[in-house]
Amino acid sequence: MTDKNQDKHKQRQQKVKEQVDQKVAEANIEQGILQVITGNGKGKSTSGFGTVARCVGHGMNAAVVQFIKGTWECGERNLLEQAGVPFAVMKTGFTWETQDRESDTQAAQATWQHAKAWLQDENIDLVLLDELTYMVSYDYLDLDEVIETLSNRPKMQSVIITGRGAHRRLTELADTVSEVRNVKHAFEAGIQAQKGFDY
Repeated sequence: MTDKNQDKHKQRQQKVKEQVDQKVAEANIEQGILQVITGNGKGKSTSGFGTVARCVGHGMNAAVVQFIKGTWECGERNLLEQAGVPFAVMKTGFTWETQDRESDTQAAQATWQHAKAWLQDENIDLVLLDELTYMVSYDYLDLDEVIETLSNRPKMQSVIITGRGAHRRLTELADTVSEVRNVKHAFEAGIQAQKGFDY
């Protein structure tokens, strides 16, 4: 890189640094964050679990509610329970397996009671509501109740909601919304889900 190019690069990076520094200085609100991770792509739950691991790694308290994949072996659950993270698991599995709306609704409601308790606990820094979006879209949980509970949680508590098709009211309430787009998926090519990679 020539000296002239180096100077231009340095000037560009200095402008970027100034813009970032200004945004950091302006971010003066201290509160927990509500994040929704939605979309048709793979990695929504994995992203949520990564943040749970980060939270626990800082010596903070997290809790996890799993609404759909409860019958699957879960490597994240195996690890995080050893680190003291409590889990509430809806053990009915995927809704297309049970095909029983009444029992699925009852299971969702019972699991939601654990979530509600944790969403009122100031000692819990982060709650992961894994696959909650399905419970709302299938009407297993009342959306108004979910919104009210999220809105009234402790001020410094963060929450992550994962799942496809997040309801508009959830994304409007959220501070951060990420959409995971599906470009290609191994399963569509006939490749089986792999332990340690997919679950």
